[in-house]
Amino acid sequence: MEQRHLGRTGLRVSRIGLGTLTWGRDTDEHDAADQLKTFWEAGGTLIDTADVYADGGAEYLLGQLLEDLVPRRDLVIATKAGSVPDPDRRFDCSRGHLLAALDASLDRLGTDYVDLWQIHAFDPLTPLEETLQALDIAVTSGRARYVGVSNFCGWQLAKAATWQLAGAGVGRTRLASTQMEYSLLQRGVEREVLPAALDLGVGLLPCSPLGRGVLTGKYRHATPADSRGASDQLAPFVEPYLDEAASRIVDAVATAADGLAATSLQVALAWVRDRPGVAAPIVGARNALQLTAALSVEALTLPDEIRRALDDVSAPVHRYPDQDWSTL
Repeated sequence: MEQRHLGRTGLRVSRIGLGTLTWGRDTDEHDAADQLKTFWEAGGTLIDTADVYADGGAEYLLGQLLEDLVPRRDLVIATKAGSVPDPDRRFDCSRGHLLAALDASLDRLGTDYVDLWQIHAFDPLTPLEETLQALDIAVTSGRARYVGVSNFCGWQLAKAATWQLAGAGVGRTRLASTQMEYSLLQRGVEREVLPAALDLGVGLLPCSPLGRGVLTGKYRHATPADSRGASDQLAPFVEPYLDEAASRIVDAVATAADGLAATSLQVALAWVRDRPGVAAPIVGARNALQLTAALSVEALTLPDEIRRALDDVSAPVHRYPDQDWSTL
């Protein structure tokens, strides 16, 4: 699998990442082992997890599979911290909480360091400089090799990345990445986040690159009984992408797939993988068979005319001040 630099850093990652959101919850140890081995044998390196996935179960399961199944040195392990199970406060990005969470993640993963440590979301109750100081401590202490953020809007990302760059000579570590939802059904990052990331040299790691599964076409005629859309827990997650506007995009992807003798999954994933600024979309799968289908995108590059057609049919509405208003 092709390797790409993560932002303006020396860290290289596979251009498709493996997500572990369901590990330890819906994905048991046998399916997780099959996925990890399949991913590694295909040349994949980037494994994305978080301390809240299955209440730490995803990290623990990944840690159990390291070394016995796949050499630790062959993987780029990314995890996140900052989300908390508190109904009154969804995020705690205080220095104390973050560093304690990192130590707990390392213990579950059974490793001395993570390759990429990410702040899970912006915490409005903690000064940003305090949050960023935790990132610097993680790197200088050797517990993290690179750092990034997740779910930061445009101004939040720009402020964080600029703060880090401004202190590059006094022990601050530049941001390597930002993880955001990005797909043909969700192009909101193109408004401010992606331009900021490109300008500041921050690599984009798209999550839900298949539009929460909708872009595979599985929901075109009905909701499969074994799908997220049929799950009481995850149906609200899928439902926003089952409207008429999304249906037009899904149909266009299916048409493109037919013309290329490919699958809708491959077309949708290839589109986001090759967008400017994207380092590696993060894909999740229930089993190794689903993962193999996603990894088959490595052989596909969309022709320019199909890419432009998909750009047009999925184009978000961006008006003032994003478009050139000087001629209005």
